[in-house]
Amino acid sequence: HLQLVESGGGSVRPGGSLTLSCVAPGYTSSSKCIGWFRRAPGKEREGVAAILFGGTLTSIADSVKGRFTISEDNAQNTVYLQMDSLKAEDTAMYYCAAHERLGNGGCYGMTQSRYDYWGRGTQVTVS
Repeated sequence: HLQLVESGGGSVRPGGSLTLSCVAPGYTSSSKCIGWFRRAPGKEREGVAAILFGGTLTSIADSVKGRFTISEDNAQNTVYLQMDSLKAEDTAMYYCAAHERLGNGGCYGMTQSRYDYWGRGTQVTVS
């Protein structure tokens, strides 16, 4: 069973920055889509950002647009979530997930039910 591994979470003051990493050991497909999701205390999990690995297709949730950036390092098989200008409401467990690219070359974006593989999450606390 393939599992993704997140890292980079921690505690930071409002206005600070963190960079999360998502590695997919053994998942070397070059046609995968990676998404970042988060679950805040007492709330449902929501999509944050998504990217077509090896491509230029990205999507960012309105709630983090202009503050968060998703990117990938093909050589390292890693996807990053750069989080700047963090706010208290960004406090959550952050998860990355993956699915194979669609036949039309696209991704499911932040439709989390369509993702096949998940990590265990990394905690981000802003206070």
